Amino acid sequence: MNKLTLLASAAALAITFAAGWQVANWQNDSHALTAERAAQQAIDAAMQRESQIAAHVEQRLSELTANERVIDRGIIREIQNPIYQRVCLEPSAIRLLNHAAAGTNPETAEPNGTLP
Repeated sequence: MNKLTLLASAAALAITFAAGWQVANWQNDSHALTAERAAQQAIDAAMQRESQIAAHVEQRLSELTANERVIDRGIIREIQNPIYQRVCLEPSAIRLLNHAAAGTNPETAEPNGTLP
């Protein structure tokens, strides 16, 4: 009789544990579903708001008329050989730029300029 009571108690404990485990799973699923529904409601509200804004923008754009004119003023001038002048560069940098624009190498014997 003692073994039978012990076996029945163990079975009742196992069933109670399994039932508790299942209820906990149901509760977790319920919380996940609630969070998912709240997120979906927020997404739906944002989409509805953005759709209203887009409809308003489309309505305003349809009221606008194009009034663009293209004016061609003739020949575009291009500078073939730019000559660099000293604005904020040192004379040696200007000399190097001018030589580079001309495609020549600067002479090493050429002085860099006067000393201060």
